[in-house]
Amino acid sequence: MDSTSSTQSLTFYDFLDRMRNPASLDLVRSIKSFIVSFSFSTANPENDGKRLQDFLLTMETSIRDHPLWDGASEEEIDSAIEGLEKYVMTKLFARTFASSHEDANTDQEISEKICLLQHFLRPEHLDIPEVFHNEASWLLAEKELQKINAFKAPREKLLCILNCCRVINNLLLNASMSENRVPGADDFLPVLIYVTIKASSHCYAGDNANPPQLHSNLKFIQLFRRQEKLISEAAYYFTNLVSAKTFIVDLDAKSLSIDGTEFEENMKTAKLAITGARIGPLPALHETPALVNPLTRMRDKATQNEPSPTLDEIVDLASQSDPGPSQGMEGSETNTSGGLRYPFMEAEAGELTVGDVEKLLSLYKDVVKKYTSLSRAVRHLAISKLEPSIPHKKGTNVKQEKPEEQLEKDHR
Repeated sequence: MDSTSSTQSLTFYDFLDRMRNPASLDLVRSIKSFIVSFSFSTANPENDGKRLQDFLLTMETSIRDHPLWDGASEEEIDSAIEGLEKYVMTKLFARTFASSHEDANTDQEISEKICLLQHFLRPEHLDIPEVFHNEASWLLAEKELQKINAFKAPREKLLCILNCCRVINNLLLNASMSENRVPGADDFLPVLIYVTIKASSHCYAGDNANPPQLHSNLKFIQLFRRQEKLISEAAYYFTNLVSAKTFIVDLDAKSLSIDGTEFEENMKTAKLAITGARIGPLPALHETPALVNPLTRMRDKATQNEPSPTLDEIVDLASQSDPGPSQGMEGSETNTSGGLRYPFMEAEAGELTVGDVEKLLSLYKDVVKKYTSLSRAVRHLAISKLEPSIPHKKGTNVKQEKPEEQLEKDHR
């Protein structure tokens, strides 16, 4: 990509140099007017793409008739339009890239699914022949595709895709020579899917600052790359990556050479691995907050002048919790001894399996939710019974907080 990028840079800087010429004032005004008008218009991806395509066509006519390009070759005219596209789209990148919530949500969904697949997907799941297994070439293709988020111009993003696909195509051609056959689309697409999944970096827990944004990148190129340039080799490779994205979105056990049960277990294990890394280790027993005596809470809150809750509020608060079987006296003995509700009470560490992790996490959340609800209900009930509301004497300087201020304080 180095030689291509170098040529592209020269093209772009040549365009900028001509735009600095005083004779280009009319062109500069047209470009700035378009950028300002576009920036303040309501985002509409399909309409935005058409607007840009029409603008580039209009400017191409203007450039051909302009004195600065008098006698210019077709290649020079083309280079000028390429420079114009890069300049305009760089200025409008924040306005046009992933401009809708739907695009952002789609990116996130694809990213999360790719993160899960990265934990267990292997080449054989995609029926990639052993002869095409080449970690060095795959890594090179991944690196090329990973560069896509480093650029803002649609042409440069498309070049990242082309370079990735060319690496894969060269791998297939070289490997097929020993097999005396010509590789086809059935060979190319599975490798591209595998590379796309492995190339999506920043998928690991706690590192979501730069998601792959596969959907938004493809949509950006499709809408804002000059249509006359999205042909032949570029169109073929671009279409293949779109197909790879669609395959990933719809991927399930039937899409792979894997047992359905094994697929589901692998997905669950991957979810637990990602969730566990994000929330960190569970708190140790000595870090669990102790149940504070309601009288102590009452004394601590006495100076904050909190109004006593009504009986209806206490009933509503208690009804929000889900005590489950332990609510009744008849179920308490079973739960205390680790019966049906908490089956791991008598278990030893060596007896646990990977499949038990999800159950343990669910039980942990259940215990914490019930403890929190019970603690809150006990506190409010104790305050309402033991600390009647005391009207403020006239002249006392006690600040009465607004409900929204108190709510904000509670969430700090």
